[in-house]
Amino acid sequence: MKKSFAAVVVEDAVVLVLGSMPGEASLRAGQYYAHPHNLFWQFIFACAGVDYSTDYEHRLKILKKLRISLWDVLQQCRREGSLDSNIEKDSEHPNDIAGLLKKLPQVRKICFNGQKAFSSFKRHILKVAPDLIERYQLVVLPSTSPANASQSYQNKFTRWQSELFSCSCAPALCSIGEAG
Repeated sequence: MKKSFAAVVVEDAVVLVLGSMPGEASLRAGQYYAHPHNLFWQFIFACAGVDYSTDYEHRLKILKKLRISLWDVLQQCRREGSLDSNIEKDSEHPNDIAGLLKKLPQVRKICFNGQKAFSSFKRHILKVAPDLIERYQLVVLPSTSPANASQSYQNKFTRWQSELFSCSCAPALCSIGEAG
């Protein structure tokens, strides 16, 4: 059974980003989005307009500056490897997303890092808290996983930047333009 991490809670968050379940590289490192080819941190740093860093504590500080909290929909599941498509549906146990949102009253938008995160959210969270669909803007973003090669880097980045920038109360931190 694979187990997720605790939420990265930013007290004044305006956005909650939800993944499905950490991949193998992340589980080994004990860090969200630790796979070197996952684009999540590159997108976060580019949106913040700061130089990219692999230092995890620095990464978490950037989330704080952008007012973004981070978690996974699933608390635990069975899965061979890292692919979301390998998650065994009958093994899925969700995190208490509704409980977290009660502690983050300024969150207005929930961004899902890929379709699997959103489908698990609908299956487990909306089933017990259907009012969330009316209280929050729910946005499914292209997965930042290296397995998602169907869209270009620029297309994925533009979608992420647009959604994070449109809700962030710290627009001076965001840069509009090309990402490398």
